[in-house]
Amino acid sequence: MKITILSKSAVVVLAALLFACSGDKKETQSTKPVSTPVEKAPVEAKVEEKEPEVSQPEGEAVDSNASLTVSGEDLIGNSDCLSCHLKERQVVGPAFLDIAAEYENNDENVTKLANKVIKGGAGVWGEAAMPPHPTLSEEDAKTMVSYILGLT
Repeated sequence: MKITILSKSAVVVLAALLFACSGDKKETQSTKPVSTPVEKAPVEAKVEEKEPEVSQPEGEAVDSNASLTVSGEDLIGNSDCLSCHLKERQVVGPAFLDIAAEYENNDENVTKLANKVIKGGAGVWGEAAMPPHPTLSEEDAKTMVSYILGLT
């Protein structure tokens, strides 16, 4: 039995060698000529350059040097103030209406409270401390405080 398995294996190996080394070589590349792409003339795109149209309401002149001002309400809405304060009720800090009732809306109080917003503080409205807001500009802080004090 060993001889038959050995002889069968030898036949298979010889057949594989004969097939692999056959003298009949076929070319793998086609002799058919490859077509070359046709060159197309470049197409020039016509781009019309127009000046942007700016519509202005009739009768209103717009000063191009005027800076855009943001209201105190918008500044507050885009800051972290509303995480501790609400307009009508106390959350962590006092309600804006309570602050407006406590302080008169004048330049001295606006400056004082704007500095308090920037530097932070505690003890006036309870034990909860207001964190400092050092990245807030003095002008924006005053705009925010003016809005709050104007709520009365």
